Amino acid sequence: MRAGPSPEEVRRHNLGTLLRYVHVHGATSRAELTNRLGLNRSTIGALTAELTTAGLVHEQAPGETGRAGRPSLVVRPESSMVYAYGISIEVDRLRVARVGLGGHIQDRRETDRPRGMQVVDAVQPLATFIRDMRKDAPDAARCIGGGLAVAGMVRRDDGVVRLAPTIGWVDEPVGEALTAELSQQMGTDVGRLTVGNVADVSAMVEHSRGAAVGCDNVIYLYGDVGVGGGIVTGGRRVSGHGGYGGEVGHMVVNPQGRPCSCGSRGCWETEVGENALLRLAGREDRTGREAVLDVVEAAMRGDRTAQHAVRQVGDWLGFGVGNLVNIFNPETVIFGGTLRDIYLVAAAQIRSRLNSVALPACREHIRLRTPELGSDAALIGAAELAFEHLLEDPLC
Repeated sequence: MRAGPSPEEVRRHNLGTLLRYVHVHGATSRAELTNRLGLNRSTIGALTAELTTAGLVHEQAPGETGRAGRPSLVVRPESSMVYAYGISIEVDRLRVARVGLGGHIQDRRETDRPRGMQVVDAVQPLATFIRDMRKDAPDAARCIGGGLAVAGMVRRDDGVVRLAPTIGWVDEPVGEALTAELSQQMGTDVGRLTVGNVADVSAMVEHSRGAAVGCDNVIYLYGDVGVGGGIVTGGRRVSGHGGYGGEVGHMVVNPQGRPCSCGSRGCWETEVGENALLRLAGREDRTGREAVLDVVEAAMRGDRTAQHAVRQVGDWLGFGVGNLVNIFNPETVIFGGTLRDIYLVAAAQIRSRLNSVALPACREHIRLRTPELGSDAALIGAAELAFEHLLEDPLC
């Protein structure tokens, strides 16, 4: 028979719970923490004092409350003094942000990523961005590590990118490569680097602080050349064995359709990805986010070819979403990346096809949304990979 948790285990659990609440919800009074966490006032006081000593939070008196009696102190995360790096490798760009505890971006850098760029060439500018941002951070600030989000399939155990066909990588240890480049450029260790999938980390952060707050069943769709999915059920991410769950772009929807970069044929992303839209719009000579936006804007101006392209992609988008709704029964579906732009102009088409495919019981409550955090979802979500280790044990 297993013994119950020790007082020390309970204390560390409570420290993590309190810090996590303040990290996600921001400045919170002691009174609210007492109510939300189900702990007594003296325990909350002791926990906040310990976290303050550790440099993770600080307390201050609230503004004028208009109430009689002594006001409850407000607990705030040390956003400027405790931070993680959020790194995102996407089809057309490389991005890095310094994200403070509490999820606020303190600094950011970005550069284009030429298509075909390999890992050895991508890690150099990323490491340079981190080096420069570290110089600009307060001298006494504490870096707890970083998170790296990649548009590809990431092996959970070691962070190796097993397959990223849209960026041309196979079995690439990108986390190790970036860590080595950082050590070479900076001559020091910046802490633990955790690797995840762009759609996965975006789904989790939109669930905790974005468009899906309060929803425990969410599908986040991220589009560029391909389509990735981050799926949350019962408040937990669906990762599957090995961490490869959510590759919805490779759901076959048209067996007689076009070849996919993954080696199959008729995958969903061949009907709704960047290449499909540009082909239907007669703009196959162009690539990238700007080219997609140009088609969307042309459709809004009345260009018939562009409108046809958007309608066709919107129809296939609704078809795939309808199938995902039948399988996962989400409360919210969020369209990120270039799918956001397509959704904004083809929402009626998407909803119509969704209604024709999804079962009434699964679709009647569904909310279709765009990311509240926009493109920052990937950066903040990547940083959350690093913060998670701190939140599990704040005094480690």
